[in-house]
Amino acid sequence: MHEYPALKDSENLTSINEGNFEDAAMQVFRYQHGNNALYRKYCDTLGVNAAAVKSVADIPFLPILFFKTHKVVTGDWTDSALIFESSGTTGETPSRHYVRDAGLYETSLLHGFREFYGAPGEYAILALLPSYLERGNSSLVYMAKTLMEKSGHPDDGFYINEWDTLHDVITRLEGQGQKTLLLGVTFALLDFAETYPMQMKHTIVMETGGMKGRKEEWTRGEVHAFLKKHWQLQQVHSEYGMTELLSQSYSKKDGIFKPASTMRVLVRDINDPLDVSTTGTGCLNIIDLANLHSCSFIATDDIGNIAADGAFEVLGRADQAALRGCSLMVV
Repeated sequence: MHEYPALKDSENLTSINEGNFEDAAMQVFRYQHGNNALYRKYCDTLGVNAAAVKSVADIPFLPILFFKTHKVVTGDWTDSALIFESSGTTGETPSRHYVRDAGLYETSLLHGFREFYGAPGEYAILALLPSYLERGNSSLVYMAKTLMEKSGHPDDGFYINEWDTLHDVITRLEGQGQKTLLLGVTFALLDFAETYPMQMKHTIVMETGGMKGRKEEWTRGEVHAFLKKHWQLQQVHSEYGMTELLSQSYSKKDGIFKPASTMRVLVRDINDPLDVSTTGTGCLNIIDLANLHSCSFIATDDIGNIAADGAFEVLGRADQAALRGCSLMVV
C-alpha cells in the first residue's frame, strides 16, 4: 500500500500547474496502483510492473468501459458522497462514478471555471438541460447547480422547455448589461435558437454536446454556425466533461479545448493502445487528478487531435472496430 497523496487536500489540488503536474500524477499513480484492486489487476494483465513506471508516458490508462461494469474506487471506503450516472439508451448499462469527497470535486470544478472565466459571482447562470434534469445523478446538472450556488444571482435557474420565460430573462439581462452564462445541451440550444432568435451581446453560450437522437447529427461547426447566426454571436463556447471525470475542459471558440490545470489530455494510437503521445490524432487518454478516489488515468472512446500546446479537438466517437485497437478489455 502506498501512502495517501498530499493531493488529498483541496489546497494542494488547486496548486497543480504545468511545472508540478507530472510529479503529482506519478504520486497518484503509485497510490492508485497500491489501493485500487481493479486498476492494479488491469496493470498486471498488461504486464506492467509499477516499479518500472518512471514517467507519465509509462502509466497505463484504464478503459472507460470499466465504469459500466465495475465499481471503480481507490481506497477502503463504501459511503459515497455522490454517485454520478451517465445517460444512455434504454436497456444500456450506464456508467457510474462513485465520488467519495464532494468537496474535492467542487474545488476542482470551481478552480477550473475560474481559470477560464473568472468568478461565478460575475455571472447570471442559466441552464437549458432538459434531458439531464429529467433523470437523476447527472454530473452536468450538479456542475450547473454548484456554479449557481457560487453565482448567487437572483435569475440563476434551470429550464426544461420554458422557452418563453428563458427568452424573457435573457432579454432583460441583456438590457441590463449583465454577464450571463447560458449552459445548454446541444439539441435544446438548437431548438431554442430556432424558436427565439435574438441578439446576445453579454451572454456566453456554452454547449455541452448531446444530440441524443433528437435531431440528425450535426458537426460542431454546423451547430456553432447555426447558433451564431440566430443569436448574433461572435463565438460559441463548449464544455468537455463526462460522468467518469471530475475536471473539465473548455473551448472559447471553434471547438478547440484547453484542459483545466488538474487535467491533461494525451492521445493513443488506434492500433496500439499502449502507444501514447502528447500530440497527434487518435483515441483520447485523460489524466484527471481530481479522480483521486476512483481512477485518474482514463482511456476514453473519443477520437481527437492534440496540438503542440496541449489544446485539443474532439473529432467523434470511436466505432467498435477502432475500440478493439484503442482498448484492451481483458480484466
